[in-house]
Amino acid sequence: MERPHILLIGKNGQVGWELRRALAPMARLTAVDFPEIDLTDADAARKLVLDTRPALVLNAAAYTAVDKAESDAETARLINAVAPGALAETAREIGAWIVHFSTDYVFDGAKRQPYVETDAPNPLGVYGRTKLEGDRAVQAANARHLIFRLCWVYGTRGQNFLLTIQRLARERETLRVVQDQFGCPTWSRLIAEAVALALRQVLANGGDAARFAGTYHLAARGYTNWHTFASRIVELMPESERRCRQVQAISTAEYPTPARRPAWSVLDCGKLKRVFGLELPDWEAGLRLALDQP
Repeated sequence: MERPHILLIGKNGQVGWELRRALAPMARLTAVDFPEIDLTDADAARKLVLDTRPALVLNAAAYTAVDKAESDAETARLINAVAPGALAETAREIGAWIVHFSTDYVFDGAKRQPYVETDAPNPLGVYGRTKLEGDRAVQAANARHLIFRLCWVYGTRGQNFLLTIQRLARERETLRVVQDQFGCPTWSRLIAEAVALALRQVLANGGDAARFAGTYHLAARGYTNWHTFASRIVELMPESERRCRQVQAISTAEYPTPARRPAWSVLDCGKLKRVFGLELPDWEAGLRLALDQP
């Protein structure tokens, strides 16, 4: 089978960087990021797809500054909502698939069972609202699409919770971390590898949209809260590298932020397993893999 041409947007992000690694063996890859592409310009997004004419468009770029989005809503909307719609419409025009990444923040966290794909979204802030707009724009374009909703993504590069906790643990004796928000911490490499395996199946089956197209939850098994996640990160650091001796549990009310966050972000990934036969490891196992721990 000839290797497909894939256009990857957001090559330097947490998931995008890992996608470059995971997709390289199976595709001819055109990978771009800002300033090569400015997703606040929908026409530039359309031109990029028309110029490259890939078989697959992967949009791994997003405005992810959750708190900053509250005061920068228009930029967040352009990147998270308008650009994905333009990419999906152009993908449909050239007969390409589009892969789009969404978030657990499309939900309000009021549920106390894992969210399934058909649960009604109700985002609490600008970030979640603009991401939901992007999901709906991709769906409305009638392109062959895959939307993967992610949860609590971290990695070993860039800016994320794992690296922040490690840095603070080297600097402080005590950390204060919220304990009343729950989710599924998921290593970006495992996300990328699962997406690559899913795309292999799509391509091997002739791009069967009726079988594969749709929205999927993609997250680690199990769930935890930010405090327990932080505690495990600190525990797995070598003693010689950390100053931290205590991770103190606090409430969301004790750590106010500009954006409201869902108290419950746990995703049910059963659909991914049923359709693609894919299941990520437990979040603690994923953390150990990321840190290369036995």
